[in-house]
Amino acid sequence: MTTTDTTTTIVVPGMHLMAALLGPRDVHLRRIEEQFPASRISARGNEIALRGPEAIELATLFGELIGLLEQGHQIDAAGLDRVIGMVRSDERPTEVLTHDLLRGAKGRQIRPKTAGQKRYVDAISNNVITFGIGPAGTGKSWLAVAMAVQALQAKQVQRIILTRPAVEAGERLGFLPGDLMAKIDPYLRPLYDALYDMVDLEGAQKLLERGTVEVAPLAFMRGRTLNDSFIILDEAQNATPEQMKMFLTRIGFGSKVVVTGDRTQIDVPDGRSGLAGLERVLGGIDNLGFVHLDAGDVVRHRIVGDIVAAYERQEQHQDQQRESRQEPRQEPLQDQRHLERG
Repeated sequence: MTTTDTTTTIVVPGMHLMAALLGPRDVHLRRIEEQFPASRISARGNEIALRGPEAIELATLFGELIGLLEQGHQIDAAGLDRVIGMVRSDERPTEVLTHDLLRGAKGRQIRPKTAGQKRYVDAISNNVITFGIGPAGTGKSWLAVAMAVQALQAKQVQRIILTRPAVEAGERLGFLPGDLMAKIDPYLRPLYDALYDMVDLEGAQKLLERGTVEVAPLAFMRGRTLNDSFIILDEAQNATPEQMKMFLTRIGFGSKVVVTGDRTQIDVPDGRSGLAGLERVLGGIDNLGFVHLDAGDVVRHRIVGDIVAAYERQEQHQDQQRESRQEPRQEPLQDQRHLERG
């Protein structure tokens, strides 16, 4: 029997699972057929017959989808694409997508949604300091806040500290009304939003009032020693090298730190990002890890992932051109700034 003649049959344990597996009007089945055009899929009763060069991989895919449905997962178009991508990367969605972190404010389970996100939360669990680096929409901040709330609920830490650099702490903030905290509130709002996803509004307000959760600009960290805390530095690409060193040396006993950043969105003046080159400096230190997320980990609208992938391809092309000219590689945004200024 040749590879193209490979056949196998999947028996689905229940017609209710069969309906969810194939989707309304077989929409999931058609999507799978589009992704595996060289193979033939035939569904009859509670059996799915597979034939073609990818029959074994298809059998794994359907087995994983059935496993997710049996555990109460709902399959939508975006989720199906993520499962297909994981199976093709030889990853097990039933292991990735069933890792519960906590129950959110509206009763839904907070879980990683991609293999990259699972590596990220595992790194946070296993390290004192974790750097989560990747584009917008990969869940860096959201999952970090979820892990912080989980640690607080488990009494592993006594407080949560959420911080961000306010890169426009000069003229623009000066024109905003209110005191300093009112002026920097727009910079911290995404962290509040993530917190409200994990804890209901009333509970979050109580945590803030008691100081159990503190939200503050990065400049407020200077001179402090942070013990028994879960500390998240968000948008770290906009911290200067001096600020990054200051922040990392604030860590006390019993604390855990997550630093998130996107090196393609540097707004700090002159592109002096404290995140640039940091992996070379800190790589190899025990209990400190770097996790890189990419377009495959974007969990927003599918077009966001496509946009991120397009920029990643452009950056790779630019890197190849530099290598062909034997030019030293610069940070992506710095290159863009030079182009804009030129």
